Amino acid sequence: MKTVGFRRNERIALHWPRRPSKKMIRSYQGRLPQVPASCYVDISAQLIGDVTLGERSSVWMNAVVRGDVNSIRLGANSNVQDCAVLHGHRYKYPVIVGDWVTIGHNATVHGCVVEDEVVIGMGSRILNNSRIGTGSIIAAGAVVPEGTVVPPRTLWAGVPAKLRRELSDKDHALILEYAKNYLDYVEIYLNESAG
Repeated sequence: MKTVGFRRNERIALHWPRRPSKKMIRSYQGRLPQVPASCYVDISAQLIGDVTLGERSSVWMNAVVRGDVNSIRLGANSNVQDCAVLHGHRYKYPVIVGDWVTIGHNATVHGCVVEDEVVIGMGSRILNNSRIGTGSIIAAGAVVPEGTVVPPRTLWAGVPAKLRRELSDKDHALILEYAKNYLDYVEIYLNESAG
C-alpha cells in the first residue's frame, strides 16, 4: 500500500494493483476487445466492444478506444497516448489505424483511416471519412476536416488543417523513432506490472 499526502496531517491510502484490471476492457453487444499478450493497455484506459489491437501496440493513461458503434483496428507497434479518443461513426465509418502509428496525447481520431507510419500530433482532431496517407504527420492542434485525403509523406497543420510541405527522409526517421520509443515503454510497463 502507498500513501499520498492529501492535507496537512491527513493521508489517504491508495492501492496499486500489480496486474491490469479487466474492468476497463469490456464487451459491448457481445463483442469483446481483442488484445494480444504483447500489448500494453494501462489500467485507466478504456477499450470497449469491437476493438482489435495489433502485436506490441499500446493504449495509455485515460485513453478511450470505443468500438461500440463501429469497429476499431489498431495496427502492430502503434500507440494511443494519454487521453486520446478513437471512435467510429455509426453505420458508416470505422477507425482503421495502420502499423507504427503514434496518436498523440489528447488527440481525437473519429471514423477515419490512418495508414502506416504516421504521427497524429497532440490535441489534433481527425474527422469522419478522412484518410491520412502513409508516412505523414498531422501537427499538434490541427483539425483535419471530414472527407480530407492527406497524401503520403506530407505535413498538415492548422485549423482547418492544410498541406504545409512534403516530408523528408529525416522526418520519416523521426516518425519511426516516436513509435520505437513507445515500444520501449511497453516493455518497461509490462515488466513493471509482472513484478
